[in-house]
Amino acid sequence: MTTTTAAPPPPVAKHHAAADRAPVRSVHRRWTEHGLVFVAPFLLVYAMFLVWPLMSGVGMSLTSENITGTGGEFVGFANYAEALGDPDVWSSLWNTVWFTVLSTVPLVLVGLGLALLAHQLRVVQWLWRLSWFAPFLLPSGVVCLLFAQMIFPSGFGLADQMLASAGREPGIGWLSEERYAMLSVVATTVWWTVGFNFLLYLAALQAVPAHLYEAAELDGAGAWHRLWHITLPMLRRTTGLVVVLQVLASLKIFDQVYIMTGGGPDESTRPILQYVYQQGFTGYRIGYASAVSYIFFALILIVSLVQPMLSRRRAEEAAK
Repeated sequence: MTTTTAAPPPPVAKHHAAADRAPVRSVHRRWTEHGLVFVAPFLLVYAMFLVWPLMSGVGMSLTSENITGTGGEFVGFANYAEALGDPDVWSSLWNTVWFTVLSTVPLVLVGLGLALLAHQLRVVQWLWRLSWFAPFLLPSGVVCLLFAQMIFPSGFGLADQMLASAGREPGIGWLSEERYAMLSVVATTVWWTVGFNFLLYLAALQAVPAHLYEAAELDGAGAWHRLWHITLPMLRRTTGLVVVLQVLASLKIFDQVYIMTGGGPDESTRPILQYVYQQGFTGYRIGYASAVSYIFFALILIVSLVQPMLSRRRAEEAAK
């Protein structure tokens, strides 16, 4: 009796399985080569906590969303139209711009002056740098309560005591009078945040080549001449960076006003972000608050794009 053995089937399935795994390997290799495997966790967190809230906010701004969970009907651009016609939006926006103007100039000039002074000092240099940068490390609540409870109380605060020692009559309402409230917030902000600009300028000063000063001294240039014709031109890029960062930071003012004045007196210091907070979490109008916040976001975006362009054009004209 003869037995016949069947030939083994061709390895079609194995071939197909290997072919199916090939794209997976190529995709994995591509992800590994480009480093996408390592940035994938960051991209996931970025999408969850920035991209998705941004898109969700745009959707809410087109509805009558309420913080209580009611409403939510689609209203189109009605919230934007209402915001553009709301006088409280424009007054809050003006307060924000006015604070930005008042705070940016001293923050840039004082930061530059402190950096120049610290760069020239040779005695306990580390102490000066630490003392001028240390306030920037304090939380905003600590700084605001310090100034509100110790510096600016009417009648017995440090500011009034300094006026009394100079022969002036104390009792000024630093935080309760319109003409002083915004200036008090600006002074608090300058003391608190000037250390950051000081650090940027100090790092830029240390990067200025020493041979430029040596050559100028050999030519008989004095200290003021070296400052105007060497130091300041070499700090032009840093100054542009400081101005952009400071304008963007000042436009987002909230903590100091909310803690020190609450937006008063008579809403004279209320910034746009506090108005958004009041509409969303006090007035429960999340949709309207979202629309106001996106109008303000558009303003910040325009400033952040236009200002570097102007600085670059000015630098190109100066180079010519």
